[in-house]
Amino acid sequence: MSIEAHNIHKHLGSHCALAGVDLHVPAGKLVALLGPSGSGKTTLLRIIAGLERADAGSGRILFDGDDVTDVPAGRRRVGFVFQHYALFRHMAVFENIAFGLRVLPRGERPNEAEITERVHTLLKLVQLEGLSGRYPSQLSGGQRQRVALARALAVEPRVLLLDEPFGALDAKVRKELRRWLRRFHDEIQLTTLFVTHDQEEALEIADQVVIMNQARIEQVGTPQDVYDRPASPFIYEFLGHVNILRMPSAASVASNAYGFERPRAVRSGTSSERPLYVRPHDIEIATYDAKGVPAVVRHIHAAGPHARLILEQIDTREAVEAEISRSELASLHLQVNDVIRLRLRQAHSFDEDYAI
Repeated sequence: MSIEAHNIHKHLGSHCALAGVDLHVPAGKLVALLGPSGSGKTTLLRIIAGLERADAGSGRILFDGDDVTDVPAGRRRVGFVFQHYALFRHMAVFENIAFGLRVLPRGERPNEAEITERVHTLLKLVQLEGLSGRYPSQLSGGQRQRVALARALAVEPRVLLLDEPFGALDAKVRKELRRWLRRFHDEIQLTTLFVTHDQEEALEIADQVVIMNQARIEQVGTPQDVYDRPASPFIYEFLGHVNILRMPSAASVASNAYGFERPRAVRSGTSSERPLYVRPHDIEIATYDAKGVPAVVRHIHAAGPHARLILEQIDTREAVEAEISRSELASLHLQVNDVIRLRLRQAHSFDEDYAI
């Protein structure tokens, strides 16, 4: 079941929450709506669910080509999971999951035996067998969120929408649950759209990432596409750590300071100083007698799988963050205040790409 949103506008008073948004979610895919707070992602999700309306006369929502713009939320057959579970505290797990089935119109409501069978099937699916009699207060945060997911699936929705589903969980549980969600989605193959502001989360589990900023969609692509080929400076800075280095245009042609083997000619009309965007792991550290930009090691953080270095370029006094392997750190015998050379394996100027 595909999801389409066409030309969606939404104003909240004088604030523009969505400015002509177009979105396509392919059938059976797990798609992340990613962006900073206030970018419009939750508003778009709620409009797709039918929980909010777009501006009068604005746009359309289609499920598998069927126009559901004017269909009430209760008739769209959407499974919606909120950030804070929204479980009924006075109901046990079984009744929480069965609730959506029990409130269906009489002609659509399964009989008691069918409800029992469906709930137990879902408990097994979300790995909560044996907990049907517990109350929400007796569950962990991860277990509560899986109950909320099972409740959303009980009514056999056409699509599944999740609003920051792991935002209320601690980091360890969040990581475990999002990996579980990826495996779960692979098993059920239900078209799923989830909102998150966690870049790592979106890049790890989504088939496709939709990046929003200031009420608009800036880029859509696979996790690798948006990370390796960001469409704008905002996306480059939003998706992980990045250094923004200022390099005079003349230097990019006349010198090989940053280690590029084939610096390209400057385009006419470019500014005299063009920022270079480079990821910390794309910075190479070399001894002072090698080619590259001279820099001083100001800080070494070696706790973890990689070593993070804070460097200060001698010529510009700009700080640069680099990431190298622990073995490379050991082989270089680096200490704070050592003078080294740095080279860029890859960088992007949004005028030209550089690579060595």
